[in-house]
Amino acid sequence: QVQLVESGGGLVQAGGSLRLSCAASGHSLGIANMAWFRQAPGKDREFVALRRWFGIPDYADSVKGRFTISRDSAKNTLFLQMNSLKPEDTAVYYCAVNRGGSGTYSPTDYDDWGQGTQVTVLS
Repeated sequence: QVQLVESGGGLVQAGGSLRLSCAASGHSLGIANMAWFRQAPGKDREFVALRRWFGIPDYADSVKGRFTISRDSAKNTLFLQMNSLKPEDTAVYYCAVNRGGSGTYSPTDYDDWGQGTQVTVLS
């Protein structure tokens, strides 16, 4: 099992930036897809960004052009750079690992989850 620990959340004004980190331990992630999801109060957990093990990223339409996912394989760390933040980006952000296939957008396909980090964007 992989242990995932997110950090970097906080309170920011609309238009601002945050950088989330997800440190992974307990298992080699050489061939694993890693993703960010988020969940706002009263809403389902939704896909944000995916970094496939072979390097191709993918993004939800709502964050394209504003968020960038990256991965430091040597440090087993996943990042999410969030720019031009909007109040509707407010949510708890989770990183997750999918250890099979080519990566999906469904949270039910992910094997391991972090505890989440809160992002609050003020209007």
